Amino acid sequence: QRLKAAVHYTVGCLCQDVAEDKEVQFSKQTIAAISEITFRQCGTQGYFLILCRHAKRSTVTTEDVKLLARRSNSLLKYITQKSEEIASSNMEQKEKKKKKSSAAKEGRTSGEQEAAATESEDSNMA
Repeated sequence: QRLKAAVHYTVGCLCQDVAEDKEVQFSKQTIAAISEITFRQCGTQGYFLILCRHAKRSTVTTEDVKLLARRSNSLLKYITQKSEEIASSNMEQKEKKKKKSSAAKEGRTSGEQEAAATESEDSNMA
């Protein structure tokens, strides 16, 4: 019951924000209906997570989330787009790290080569 009340309160706050932004009004019945739908949907999603656990997996993947969102085309499209953006960002970060680490290795290698050259010059002078 406390969880349901928390969902109702949060939905009420969100509806109030939207009402102020869009200059519309939400009736108490509308807020209650949205809260109930949200609560039930969360229950469905929780059940889905239990199924992932049943499949002997402890990690929910993006594919699992896409499967869950398949009933709503707009939500599925949004999740797919965000997933692709995150994957692209992760690839860019990995490439930057590779470049930095290879540049650091090259810097050490050339420094080591300079030290070796200096040592050989010193030994040639002696």
